[in-house]
Amino acid sequence: MKRQTTLATKIILGFSMLAVLLCAACTGIGYVQYRSYIQEQYNNRAYEIAEVFQDYCSVETLAGYLKLARSYKEGNATMEDIQEVVQSEEYQELLSQLNLLRENVNANDIYVGWLDIDELYAYDGSTEGWTPLIYVFDSYIDPELVYSFGDMSAINPKYLEESAAITETGERSDSYFISESAYGYNTSAILPIIYEGEVVGSVGVEIPMSTLQSATRDYVIHSVLGVALVTAICIAIYLNYLYRSMIAPINLISGEASRFVQEGNQISQKLETVHTNDEIQTLSETLLKMEIDINHYIDNLTKVTAEKERIGAELNVATQIQTDMLPSIFPAFPDRSEFDIFATMNPAREVGGDFYDFFLVDEDHLALVIADVSGKGIPAALFMVIAKTLIKNQAQMGHTPKEVMEAVNNQLCENNEADMFVTVWLGMLEISSGKLTAVNAGHEYPMLKRSQKGFELLHDDHGFVMGVMEDMPHESYEIQLYPGDSVFVYTDGVPDAADRDENQFGRERTLEVLNVDPDAAPEALLTRVKKSIDEFVGETEQFDDITMLCLNYKGTKENQAS
Repeated sequence: MKRQTTLATKIILGFSMLAVLLCAACTGIGYVQYRSYIQEQYNNRAYEIAEVFQDYCSVETLAGYLKLARSYKEGNATMEDIQEVVQSEEYQELLSQLNLLRENVNANDIYVGWLDIDELYAYDGSTEGWTPLIYVFDSYIDPELVYSFGDMSAINPKYLEESAAITETGERSDSYFISESAYGYNTSAILPIIYEGEVVGSVGVEIPMSTLQSATRDYVIHSVLGVALVTAICIAIYLNYLYRSMIAPINLISGEASRFVQEGNQISQKLETVHTNDEIQTLSETLLKMEIDINHYIDNLTKVTAEKERIGAELNVATQIQTDMLPSIFPAFPDRSEFDIFATMNPAREVGGDFYDFFLVDEDHLALVIADVSGKGIPAALFMVIAKTLIKNQAQMGHTPKEVMEAVNNQLCENNEADMFVTVWLGMLEISSGKLTAVNAGHEYPMLKRSQKGFELLHDDHGFVMGVMEDMPHESYEIQLYPGDSVFVYTDGVPDAADRDENQFGRERTLEVLNVDPDAAPEALLTRVKKSIDEFVGETEQFDDITMLCLNYKGTKENQAS
């Protein structure tokens, strides 16, 4: 069985993932903002240091030194000229103040120099031999790496555009110059030196951002812990609320549903205790109503099932009664050699509206009846019983087929509020002569076989169906049967039998089956036709009663001899 994850577990996992994402998002955003703030503070401090040095020195003096450095780089001054300045008391005083300032502010480097713009723009992407900056002053944390007046060096290629802009416009850059060295993260400030409206050089300050990494690390740790703690408390409070307002009621509903099944549909009143005033309460009320409805349904189903079983038992009895009403013992007249007769009836339901009958009116007259009542089921079966009884009673009174049909029609029309009707073919055979007198009241055409020939359709005269209109006349006709002749009568269930494509069996196919062996005994003929119908329809459900009757006239000794 597949292991299930509880709703509480899913909710806790979902909120935990949300808390992790929330902590990460808040910490990340805060980290970026905090780091940017620290960098800005350090950068501003670097500019303040540069401004302090500018305020201490005379701009005119610095401009003179820078002009000399520029002349030296352009080849218009010599190293002797620079050494003369370096050895002066004024220069040494400024250099001492610069070193003192660097030490007091814990800067890595403070320098003053001139930046060659032309060389900046001529940069080819390499730093080898590229020295756009010439120093005037330099105070570096490592004395061995200090540049002297007149020394030249490259600058960080990342800051080319900003350095050029500062030198050309005389305005400080909006960008932060951040770099990493053996002394950790550093920020630099480049402050232009302007003399008589012209940028003559710049003061550069590099200070270590000693607290940046530790401060940001502490910030991240405290932020994560703080956000996690607050989030955990909020989630715990909300989960407790969810448990009481959602999970616990849902667990109760789920448990009650399982208990209802396991304990034989016993209804508990616990579902009435769910008062969440939302969809969960609606679900609880719906489940309770469903349990009540299921019990009502089961009670009704039990009653219906019992009633259905009772009706089924009664239908079985009715089926047996109907079967017993039809002649079913064959040979029907074992002591009579003048004819052979066989009939079958296969109802589409438990009971049907088709019927057949044959009986001796007297020693020389045999009545043959086949009929089809409108409708199906019990109403048709009841009407069939009435029609069959009336026909037999009238025939046994010695009436002709015409008289029988007209009398029975009037009797069936009495109190026929259901508007049912019946089609009937009635034949009266005079056994001694072979004369068959018949009446067709809206029934199927009979099929007649003459001796040494096959079956053919007999288009006899059709009268109106019985049970609809009183005093309807019915005309009879006569057929002379000779020894070896056969009569096959049937209900519409034979030609109307259809396969799954709604193709009908039809009269032509019926004739073909009969004529496979037209001289066969009546029982064999009917068996062959029924088998052919079953093969034709296949698995398609039978929708109409199938009733057939066949008489083979053998004749008396006298007409056999003639």
